[in-house]
Amino acid sequence: MTRSETLRTEVNRAPSGRFCPNYFRYQGYTADPPAPITSLRANGIAALFTRPEPYIYTADLIAGNTRCLYAEVDRELRHEADRFAAQLGSRSFLTNKDHYSPNYAHVVQVGIPGLLAEIDASLQAHAEDPDRLEMLRAMRITLSAFAEMIGNYAKKAEMLQNDPAYDRESLAFIAQNCTALLSGAPQTFAQGLQLIWFCHIAFSMEERYAMALGRLDQTLYPLYRREIDAGTLTDAQATELLQNVFTKIPTTDVVNICIGGTNPDGSCAVNPLSSCIVAAVKRNNAPGPNLSARITPHTPDAFLQECLESIGTGLGYPALMNDTVNLAALAKIGYDPEDVYDYSMVGCIENFITGKQPPWSDGRFDTPRFLAYVFNNGECPFNGSVGLKTGDLSQFLSMDDFMHAFKAQLSHGVAEYCAAFHAQNTSINQRDYAEPFLSCFCDDCIARGLDINNGGSKYPSIHGAVLMGVGTVADSLAAVEKVVFRDKAASLTELRDALLANFEGYETLRQQLLAAPKYGNNDDFVDKYAVWFLEYLAGLFSAYKTRDGGAIYVAMAANTQNISAGRVIAATPDGRRHGEPLSDAASPTYGRDKRGATITLTSVSKPDYTKAACGTVVNQKFSPAMFSGEKLPKLATLVRTYFKKGGQELQINATSREVLLDAMEHPENYPTLVVRVSGFSDYFVRLPRDVQLDILNRTQHE
Repeated sequence: MTRSETLRTEVNRAPSGRFCPNYFRYQGYTADPPAPITSLRANGIAALFTRPEPYIYTADLIAGNTRCLYAEVDRELRHEADRFAAQLGSRSFLTNKDHYSPNYAHVVQVGIPGLLAEIDASLQAHAEDPDRLEMLRAMRITLSAFAEMIGNYAKKAEMLQNDPAYDRESLAFIAQNCTALLSGAPQTFAQGLQLIWFCHIAFSMEERYAMALGRLDQTLYPLYRREIDAGTLTDAQATELLQNVFTKIPTTDVVNICIGGTNPDGSCAVNPLSSCIVAAVKRNNAPGPNLSARITPHTPDAFLQECLESIGTGLGYPALMNDTVNLAALAKIGYDPEDVYDYSMVGCIENFITGKQPPWSDGRFDTPRFLAYVFNNGECPFNGSVGLKTGDLSQFLSMDDFMHAFKAQLSHGVAEYCAAFHAQNTSINQRDYAEPFLSCFCDDCIARGLDINNGGSKYPSIHGAVLMGVGTVADSLAAVEKVVFRDKAASLTELRDALLANFEGYETLRQQLLAAPKYGNNDDFVDKYAVWFLEYLAGLFSAYKTRDGGAIYVAMAANTQNISAGRVIAATPDGRRHGEPLSDAASPTYGRDKRGATITLTSVSKPDYTKAACGTVVNQKFSPAMFSGEKLPKLATLVRTYFKKGGQELQINATSREVLLDAMEHPENYPTLVVRVSGFSDYFVRLPRDVQLDILNRTQHE
């Protein structure tokens, strides 16, 4: 087996013992129980980093994993540790725990000793402020423990030198790189990658999810370039080191890596290391990492085609991001220009100001749900939920009247959504839930002596409202306008009754609704509602702020929740029955885009996505034949044209319908088949049946 295959086998082998990070934290908590709560948390983190014994895989070149947190622990002791941790509490996604892109560029530039020196300087600057001193000391405790953890890996590599299962040269390489990181900033590409990976592993040990690796091709490029020029590194070696890291990313995590983009002077940021990262992801052929490519008007054709070739394997990576639109969207928020140009993504597609704002949070806004409130004067007989009383249907004599009621329902719904988010986001005392280790990787927490979630970051927290069902809403509004107000084939009351009956006994009316213009076919009659959808909702949410004054972005994404949302939303006027999925993310409803990819993307590019600062997801499916030969440049031209028209994002499935059907019938034959789901990729045969069907039903363009 190759090194990569050996490593994958080792990574997939079940560890012995139980995953018990609280057991290790508990050892730190009990070392000084009377300590102030910030120091108590720091002591727990320090023990988490230093008490477990490092584990090194035989195929490792870049060390670090969370297997060390599996241990055989007495049941009573484990329960006591869990109880203590539960009493102490921890943040969650909605209280800004994870989904964060650290400032790795600064970390690689100054190294751990440099960060410690910055903390010491800040301790002197804030010598008269007890609260800031407590926070800074907590940062120093955790960062010093992190350094000790790296030193423990160096010692472990040296201890294993006589183990015949290991390659002595690889162990020496690991030990040398770990030792070097303790004395200064990384001097080689491998050392820079090792430091970033150790940071990521430390966050994983803290049980943080969807922590991004940021702009890896920019962060590590100076070290890469120096070694390439000196002849001490080749592209093949860099790619192997990257793959050695990517293989260890759990398939259950969503670790975003951002490549490409635009420099502040307008030039393209793609470099040879960008290509190495694409190659490593392609060779890895696994659901992670979640690779995102910032595509600019100046992105080289060769690089865009490299991205498409990787997508064409069926992997679905990288997602393609329109840098022009994203830069404009983030600039509207008011960030400094240099920070806008350095944005990356967290989680699936969420735009993030790298290393300068608290962790991300978002929530689902089920827009089609509010149609039922219009038809039933603020109530949904199907699920009992309530909205705003906007009047009896007999009052609506025109499409303008209907839209006025729908807008009122949405405005009320946005107010309720933001109130509920604030209640959850402010449910904890920020000071008592400090994050001393994470704060070391955010500007300007060290200089300010403040926590990342309590005034330390350069920018305030932001939140994403994920708008569901643009296709469902646009198709529904177009159907109401066409069938009720133009053709007068049915009244609003008749349509309401049909929706309540889930179209049982109303098949003729349903066929009329289905025959109305559908989003995705370049028909302005329906597309105007998709344009309105984003503009109106972005305007509503822009009136609200997060607890510390940050923006509430909007996004159009789904991550398969269009399926679960469809289960709880009544039948809709587009002809969709209750229980059927909503349209996915920013895509048209599958099967209704009937005029080809060029026409579909023309429709999808019409909304003003500079109002969607979070980002969007557009899923498309192409025949595998599109990714090779003379068709590949044409596909690249299609992407460029779509982005020039204003499309924000594109992700592509390249697995044929026949293969997907066979995989559903014979999953044992397809254990490694990876497909793009929605904002992430996954092994197809591991997906729930309804998600498989959702992917299968996407319109396949030849």
